[in-house]
Amino acid sequence: QVQLVESGGGFVQPGGSLRLSCAASGISFSVNVLAWYRQAPAKQRELVAAISSGGRINYADSVKGRFTISRDNAKNTVYLQMNSLKPEDTAVYYCAAQSTRAYWGQGTQVTVSS
Repeated sequence: QVQLVESGGGFVQPGGSLRLSCAASGISFSVNVLAWYRQAPAKQRELVAAISSGGRINYADSVKGRFTISRDNAKNTVYLQMNSLKPEDTAVYYCAAQSTRAYWGQGTQVTVSS
């Protein structure tokens, strides 16, 4: 069975950093598109960053220059390094993997507040 498990969320002050990890089991990342989404209360889920099996990367305009997505196929893990965090980054962050269908993690809370 496919499982995606996020970790690394927490509470940070504005300007701080967090590194999110998503460990997968039951699936190989080698041919998948991997992505991070986030959803704030009363808002739609939005794509934050995506990385293809070939290494192509796309970011939401709101996080460009601050967030970095990376993947380690050997470890079946995708990361999201988040720097210069802002209160508007507060959300539940979800890992997703796309092969013949989409798989989702359970989410990890990121709260940015002073």
